[in-house]
Amino acid sequence: MPIFRHKGISKLYAETKTSDNKTKNRNYLCVLCVSVARYLQMKIGVIGVGHLGQHHARVFSELNNAELIGIYDIDYSRAKSVAAKNNCLSFENVDELLLKVDAISIATPTTTHFDYCKKCLENGKHIFVEKPICSKLEDAKKLVSLSEKKNLKIQVGHIERFNPAIMALSDILINPIFIEANRIAPFTPRGSDVPVVLDLMIHDIDIILSLVKSKVKNIKAVGVPILTNDIDIANAKIEFENGALANITASRISLKRERKIRFFQKDMYISLDYQNKDVRIVKKNPEISRIMQEIMSGKRQPDISDLYHTQKLEVIEKEPLMTELESFIDTIKNDKRPIVNGQDGCEALRVAFMIMESIQKSRKKTDLI
Repeated sequence: MPIFRHKGISKLYAETKTSDNKTKNRNYLCVLCVSVARYLQMKIGVIGVGHLGQHHARVFSELNNAELIGIYDIDYSRAKSVAAKNNCLSFENVDELLLKVDAISIATPTTTHFDYCKKCLENGKHIFVEKPICSKLEDAKKLVSLSEKKNLKIQVGHIERFNPAIMALSDILINPIFIEANRIAPFTPRGSDVPVVLDLMIHDIDIILSLVKSKVKNIKAVGVPILTNDIDIANAKIEFENGALANITASRISLKRERKIRFFQKDMYISLDYQNKDVRIVKKNPEISRIMQEIMSGKRQPDISDLYHTQKLEVIEKEPLMTELESFIDTIKNDKRPIVNGQDGCEALRVAFMIMESIQKSRKKTDLI
């Protein structure tokens, strides 16, 4: 609705146009500006304020173009505590929260995503949902279909798309032939309700699918449970129809934390460290053919600095969650396609399940089941 069709704002605007009193006119303008600012703020609710959700609440409370209305959590005392920190309301049931907001952020366990998302969409609310979009592919597809029917936005929380290191590559033409990704971390109970493929590996699956503009041709994967009943460490080799290959490793039982991805293409190698926000591009020396001839003939000693030139990209530091949730609000206000929409979430989930299927087959072959 255009802002001057809002009854209260249009009345104030009319009074500023007709008043002859300058002081009164200025006062009307001040009130009008405040009213416009409030009107332009997207009213947001957060469902689930555990480890991730508490940060959703914090960020929404800090955004200029959003107003955090309230919080719902199955633990009401938790909801009240987080609401008090962020100067908003706490709700004892979801239905009451939905009556007060334009959009909802969902940061609950994966197995609950479908029910909460479906309820929000049925009540006409745009949704941001943490990754993975659902625990079942058929449920994810239902949500996408429902959002399209209702003309509502779904954004999926694949936060690495908003990592400053990834965003630093926005002006770089990436056409990888081979990709290697490693994402390892010590064990924590959070996320252990799903296999490591859905918990950690799916981040890299999404990044790779967004960069390789080709369909998946074949997948071979292995993985085993170590500390839980689900897969705790996994490796997947993905072959694409255009010939590109990706090798992805994910572990939640490691002794250290590391998140790195490398892209190899015709004349360039890109090394990216998500954790340390470091991006380096290595390019072949344009004179590489002549230099190699001299090295091979013995006329020249090999020197890595002669073969390759390394460039460290500038990475602009900003909290990825802040960028991600700002993007969500902007998507709704300007009716744009979310950077990671429901269909993207479905595709990442589909490939993740292909990997899980391959793991199950490999385990049966080796009598690990």
